[in-house]
Amino acid sequence: NVTFSTVLDIGDISRNCTEDGWSEPFPHYYDACGFDENETESDNQDYYYLSVKALYTVGYSTSLVSLTTAMVILCRFRKLHCTRNFIHMNLFVSFILRAISVFIKDGVLYAEQDGNHCFISTVECKAVMVFFHYCVMSNYFWLFIEGLYLFTLLVETFFPERRYFYWYTIIGWGTPTICVTVWAVLRLHFDDTGCWDMNDNTALWWVIKGPVVGSIMINFVLFIGIIVILVQKLQSPDIGGNESSIYL
Repeated sequence: NVTFSTVLDIGDISRNCTEDGWSEPFPHYYDACGFDENETESDNQDYYYLSVKALYTVGYSTSLVSLTTAMVILCRFRKLHCTRNFIHMNLFVSFILRAISVFIKDGVLYAEQDGNHCFISTVECKAVMVFFHYCVMSNYFWLFIEGLYLFTLLVETFFPERRYFYWYTIIGWGTPTICVTVWAVLRLHFDDTGCWDMNDNTALWWVIKGPVVGSIMINFVLFIGIIVILVQKLQSPDIGGNESSIYL
């Protein structure tokens, strides 16, 4: 008995079940994904993408080595243990995780030479994308925490740093966890296609994009506020030269 399955839509791939086992998938990946075999990408375009990938790989690698060295130094010397440096360390960790997630993502998505496999939809691949989005989002939120900490330090007269650091940690790591989890659940139920590396559903993508954009906008407002406060304090006649140096 031979079971034959026909291809009805672009993106569908079938196999024949024969007495000798399963046949090779058909049509070809390029045909199923809507590519024309007669159309070849230009060498210049291939070189461009390879150059970009090599460039950001070198950049992330350099960042990973530098940040790891900085983390070792901050952890090694107890005199450097303070709230300000703890926030820096969390920011460094978010950058390190972001670099690692990029390497893992590239290793999973571009492991094969034939990288246009639009049918890839494995649990491992989706988990990698969830981890990648979490790391990127955490990175933006710890950048936001840096600005929020400096602004609070300038505004608050009495600043309980340890209590504030507790809430900073919840915001920096907890908020991305909630947002990415909600996005993953919604993606699983309403747009479970491919490896989740494409975001055609704009509404679902805003679950991650919205908080990131919001943190950037608030951080910019905090930056303007910090500049205004520093200028006012430096121009105040009640502040001497020695006292004003603490803000520089």
